[in-house]
Amino acid sequence: MAFNQLSTSVTGRPIGDRNQENTPPDIWGVFRALRNARSMFGLKPGHIQTLQALLSFLRPGHGDTVFASNVEICRRIGGIDERTLRRHVDKFIELGFITRHDSPNRKRYRVRSCDGQSLSFGLSLSPLMERANELIAAAVNLENEHRDQIFLRKQILSKLSAIDGIEAHNELATSMRKLLRRKLVTAEYRDLLAKIDVELQQMSTTVDVAVPTKMPASDGQIVRHHSMSKKIRKDSEEAQNTKLPDVQTLAAVCTEAAAFATSPLRTWEDVGKHAQMLAPMMGIAPATFAEARRNIGSEKAASAVFLLLQLGQRVRNHAAYFHSITIGRKTADFHPSHLLERLSRSASLAS
Repeated sequence: MAFNQLSTSVTGRPIGDRNQENTPPDIWGVFRALRNARSMFGLKPGHIQTLQALLSFLRPGHGDTVFASNVEICRRIGGIDERTLRRHVDKFIELGFITRHDSPNRKRYRVRSCDGQSLSFGLSLSPLMERANELIAAAVNLENEHRDQIFLRKQILSKLSAIDGIEAHNELATSMRKLLRRKLVTAEYRDLLAKIDVELQQMSTTVDVAVPTKMPASDGQIVRHHSMSKKIRKDSEEAQNTKLPDVQTLAAVCTEAAAFATSPLRTWEDVGKHAQMLAPMMGIAPATFAEARRNIGSEKAASAVFLLLQLGQRVRNHAAYFHSITIGRKTADFHPSHLLERLSRSASLAS
């Protein structure tokens, strides 16, 4: 332990004792910030316990220097040995959070002159206080990154569930679940999410493609079949245009969707924008929602989102069911007005 004698200042305040007269009021706020961001500085829980014990010796109005002996500090930490304490203190000195000022006999104390000047020998925590803004910013950044990682992880799990509903034992979903067992960084979570979006987009264009069946038929039968198909498709399109529910009724019955709205739903444009926001929360890929709008119209696609959210747990997989009634084989059977009427009757009976 090197001997570093302190010189006195012209104001009577020793160098290295930053605030002799007043301990900063946010001292424990700085401690919590360093505790939360300890991984950025290579600190372990034992280091944090030692720092907490050192801070506990400071008293308001008596500066930022710890005068307690190693024995007393070890006792307050909980009985660790002095070698461990010295390693912890050396780590804080290396990081620039503590400055050691040793007296000639290695004791820790403060002496004052009659004119108010003083010398302090001990462990000065003033460097820690001087880096308060840095530590608080580091803790905030780390917390924001942690929240983003949780959000991305939940998004990934939701979309993996959507993939399971469309294709059980999907190879990509299986491999990604293995990756999620490890602790990933934000960039890795974003990369996984992008790959899942691509997979869902590809699945949305192939999951409900009908397999053509070859049947013997004459030319006349083929012509009649095409004519009938055109007529059915034309009738279906007319039904889509004439059987749209009323916006006010849709919002009144679909209370689950309306509860997320930040402004009143008065027009179909309002409903469409709100449905576009709700779709990813339900596991419906943006590409699937866009294709549904092109296929059956934006009003029916938005109505489908509202109705599925209102059905709740009665629908096992929202993404797969949405695909089926807007793009897949059940498109022609989907009539929002009929389903809305049944939900309205069920709500009336329940009340």
